[in-house]
Amino acid sequence: AGDGEKDVLPHCNLQVYTYTCDVGKRENVYLTAERVRKEVGEVSVLVNNAGVVSGHHLLECPDELIERTMMVNCHAHFWTTKAFLPKMLEMNHGHIVTVASSLGLFSTAGVEDYCASKFGAVGFHESLSHELKAAEKDGIKTTLVCPYLVDTGMFRGCRIRKEIEPFLPPLKPEYCVKQAMRAILTDQPMICTPRLMYMVTFMKSILPFEAVVCMYRFLGADKCMYPFIAQRKQATNNNEAKNGI
Repeated sequence: AGDGEKDVLPHCNLQVYTYTCDVGKRENVYLTAERVRKEVGEVSVLVNNAGVVSGHHLLECPDELIERTMMVNCHAHFWTTKAFLPKMLEMNHGHIVTVASSLGLFSTAGVEDYCASKFGAVGFHESLSHELKAAEKDGIKTTLVCPYLVDTGMFRGCRIRKEIEPFLPPLKPEYCVKQAMRAILTDQPMICTPRLMYMVTFMKSILPFEAVVCMYRFLGADKCMYPFIAQRKQATNNNEAKNGI
């Protein structure tokens, strides 16, 4: 279905409405939210899932790509939440889901903009959760979703140490969706997939920085994004050559 169109899922007889919106632009978010309210009704479950990655080392990354990453991965959460939270507060009912990343809990080299945006999304989500609790709006639930590398092609080329890869393979999107849905339906505040990510986050919080560096080097996580960045750079160069730039 296209923008503003209605479709029907035959196997469950549900109507699905789809809209196109640049979530990095708050005016677009607010206008689309108003359309949704008029054409569909109030939103009771908000899933902030839009995400982009530039795929450049910091000093090689154009400023506009850094801004785009921050606007889509982080700022958009403010606009969508401001658009739909008021009715949730009025009804004391709803659920806000933040799809962040394991790179919103710990970082690695070469993706400074992406890590910053996801850390921002995690911080936003945690502060919002505390605000709802402080307001005693217990009917509004929040769930933070932090998956490891998902096999969608977004980070194609990313590699950890080959001896470790069998124990930490890229996650299938279907598995991540299943885990996230289970967390949402059971009102789980946070879900990390796989569970090993909880341990990595905990170790990062208690170990000295140099010990964390050693752990990264053992796992091959210190430069895991470098092959991905190299592939993106090669693809960009090929496109420029093809277009005669």
